[in-house]
Amino acid sequence: METIITSKILLTTAIPMVAALLIMASGKKPNIRETWSIIGAVLTFLSVVNLVPHILNGGAYEYTLFTLYPGISVKFHLDGLGILFAGTASFLWIMAGFYCVGYMRGLNEHAQTRFYVCYAVSVGAAMGAAFAGNLFTLYLFYEIVSIFTYPLVAHHQDEEGYEGAKKYITYLMFTSKAFLLPAMVLIYIQCGTLDFATADIVHGIFPNDANRWLVTISFLMCLFGFAKAGIMPLHNWLPSAMVAPTPVSALLHAVVVVKVGVFSICRIMLSVFGTQLLHQFHLGIFTAYFVSFTIITASIIALTKTNLKARLAYSTISQLSYIVLGVAMLTPNAVTGGLIHIVNHAFSKITLFFCAGAIMVASGKKDIREMGGLGHRMPLTMIAFGLASLSMIGAPPVSGFVTKWFLALGAMDIHNVILLVVLLASSLLNAGYFVPVFLHSFYGKPLPEDVGQTGSLESSPLIMLMVIPLCITSILSVLFGIYPDLFLKIIHMMVGT
Repeated sequence: METIITSKILLTTAIPMVAALLIMASGKKPNIRETWSIIGAVLTFLSVVNLVPHILNGGAYEYTLFTLYPGISVKFHLDGLGILFAGTASFLWIMAGFYCVGYMRGLNEHAQTRFYVCYAVSVGAAMGAAFAGNLFTLYLFYEIVSIFTYPLVAHHQDEEGYEGAKKYITYLMFTSKAFLLPAMVLIYIQCGTLDFATADIVHGIFPNDANRWLVTISFLMCLFGFAKAGIMPLHNWLPSAMVAPTPVSALLHAVVVVKVGVFSICRIMLSVFGTQLLHQFHLGIFTAYFVSFTIITASIIALTKTNLKARLAYSTISQLSYIVLGVAMLTPNAVTGGLIHIVNHAFSKITLFFCAGAIMVASGKKDIREMGGLGHRMPLTMIAFGLASLSMIGAPPVSGFVTKWFLALGAMDIHNVILLVVLLASSLLNAGYFVPVFLHSFYGKPLPEDVGQTGSLESSPLIMLMVIPLCITSILSVLFGIYPDLFLKIIHMMVGT
């Protein structure tokens, strides 16, 4: 692997931060403010794209900003895993940028400047996490994401908003301080460094004579320290955060917050502990069974929710664990399935939340039972919802099928019938809570006050600013299912297949 020492990756992280400053400076001029948000998103994505060719050629980028202590530094390193996350988050920020204009103006939301500033900084912190070259740098950006998404969750500044935000920040900050910080100390004591072994996912950074119990304790602390991953029982913050505006929910559930959580766990498993050590100490299969409980339980809870955003929240909790499950099975096929779901889930889930927001702004409806016949008045929105739902279910040819295909191959590689049953059962549960929403929107009985209403709800310019991005993300979720080769090439270079 050829590693280029360059500050380009630092620049990519800085662009959203500069955009945030420009948004703040133009807060009294909404058109200019929102233009800066979109320009920042486009430049961030183009900066990431500029880094892709070298990654595709099997190379990497690296840059050390400064060293605090031997083995502890603020260090950036970009490889295949980082480019998957960074490319996904930066592109979806563009979609969210246009969507936010329609949503925030459509509802005449207050504090829009603060909203856009925190949104930009959160994406910038996600870029920093994607580019982190060691556990210390990852931890710093992980915490920045928590801090700057707190005002987004509390955006409405009412009792419900503050309560949801309080639970959100308490869960995330407590777990990172109580588990992640001690884990970093234990890892440093055992290894003498916090740098990732990015070129070797098999051996990690631990010495051959590492103490089994210390390794196990360190691993469990990392697993629970990254609570943004939504693994049960540290998941309850996620449904509570649904009090936030829908673009924030999309940011939380598809682009930044939860993805930083699962990305961090994947990075730790592959670049700190390594597949060999996880297999030797049976930590991989333990993790696979542990997250399987989350996959099934969250899906069952989702079936009971009639509020659309709440149903999507529990769906997210379940779907995130597919990513961890894939890496935890430790086979090339399974790891491929887990890592590609970082992309597949992001595009599908942001589509679903975009749809929920468009429905709420256009019709005022949040409860699934009130959406009978809505598909005839919002056909583009509900067709996009249907396509994204197919991806969550894992039906071909949508991208989620690629995920579940590789996960199933991974389970067969290790001859584990239990995990195969988990994958099948979860797909059936996914269908159970998504298909009725789509069918009810076209064939369900409208509410009495909606009978006779035939005009399109998607025709106004502000609504179209929301509908166009969700159509694009839904189409891309189909295209990534038909042609996943780019992502598979990046992942295969990492896993050595």
